[in-house]
Amino acid sequence: MSRNFMAARVRSFGTSIFTEMSMLARQHGAVNLGQGFPDFDGPDVLKQSAYNAIATGKNQYAQSQGEPELRRAIAEHAERFYGMKVNPDSEVTVTTGATDALFCAMQAFIEPGDEVIVFQPFYDLYVPAILMAGGVPVAVTLNEPDFRFYPMELQAAFSPKTKAILINSPHNPTGTVFTMQEMMMIAELCQEFDVLAINDEVYEHIIFTGATHRRIATIPGMEDRTLTISSAGKTFSFTGWKVGWTIGAEALQTAIRRVHQFTVFATATPFQYASADGLRLGNEYYAELAADYQARRDFLMKVLTNAGLEPQMPDGAYFIIANCENYNRNPDEFSRWLIEKIGVASIPPASFYLPQAEVPSYVRFTFCKKWETLEAAAVRLEKLTL
Repeated sequence: MSRNFMAARVRSFGTSIFTEMSMLARQHGAVNLGQGFPDFDGPDVLKQSAYNAIATGKNQYAQSQGEPELRRAIAEHAERFYGMKVNPDSEVTVTTGATDALFCAMQAFIEPGDEVIVFQPFYDLYVPAILMAGGVPVAVTLNEPDFRFYPMELQAAFSPKTKAILINSPHNPTGTVFTMQEMMMIAELCQEFDVLAINDEVYEHIIFTGATHRRIATIPGMEDRTLTISSAGKTFSFTGWKVGWTIGAEALQTAIRRVHQFTVFATATPFQYASADGLRLGNEYYAELAADYQARRDFLMKVLTNAGLEPQMPDGAYFIIANCENYNRNPDEFSRWLIEKIGVASIPPASFYLPQAEVPSYVRFTFCKKWETLEAAAVRLEKLTL
């Protein structure tokens, strides 16, 4: 028998829970409220933009750092919504989705042994990306019932070994939106310990009534130590286009570009032009996006509550976490039972926590689905009985 050719650094990575639950959902014909991508298209005008780009010959490799048209649109968007002055030539890099941006950031900034603070529960890419760079993840827990961090725990996580902190607000999976006070505390600690803030803002425009999105890069002293990551996929409901970007100081972008040129090199050219048009849509588009998702959120909150679950109201993003303790099953067992017996898929939270963490009894549902999908799930969830 041949030796094990798999590198040691990836041997601990199994099949994604999203893949596993989606396969199980297909097997049982379940309504999939697990995977967090829309089952509908975004604006027709942006599809037409992509068609036009293809038809007019924009089909070869883009510039590695991104097409100038998109980089200009990203800079304009940052000024329009956050008052940021961004140089599109030196302070913006286009990536193949936010996932590529996050991976490039870890490879660009993290040395073996560097500590990277993450808020748990976390998007399941974060820890593997840290580990593959040789970094050490240090978790700060967002605590029930409102999924906020304890200031003393955050402060204790910083040390001379801390190289970066990974922030995700609006937050996947909890829907927490960090307050200005929380962002200020993070910023003060970053400056005290000379730490880089990597800010994952892919849900920046999915914010609900009563919440306000704060961009940490706008806090004085943070402009040169913040890498902001965002994505067209979440904002325009075209996740398959895989268009993301980073905003940050020229020194940070130099490092990102050195990695990016040797990973995917460039992002699909026609979708960059369509994404540029998307970023220039009027303010009414962004307001309608948030209002539409808020209506879907409210619908699913009511459905889950009526089903005997205890959902947490999210302030942003398009996920709801719901406590399932009433059903006397752990989250993994409950998720599988829900698919097999009820016909609705969710995601258990174990992959959102470090292995040694105590995992709460909740599952994650998404509401970025057609109304008919949500209504079909509601009919099935009516079968739940305590």
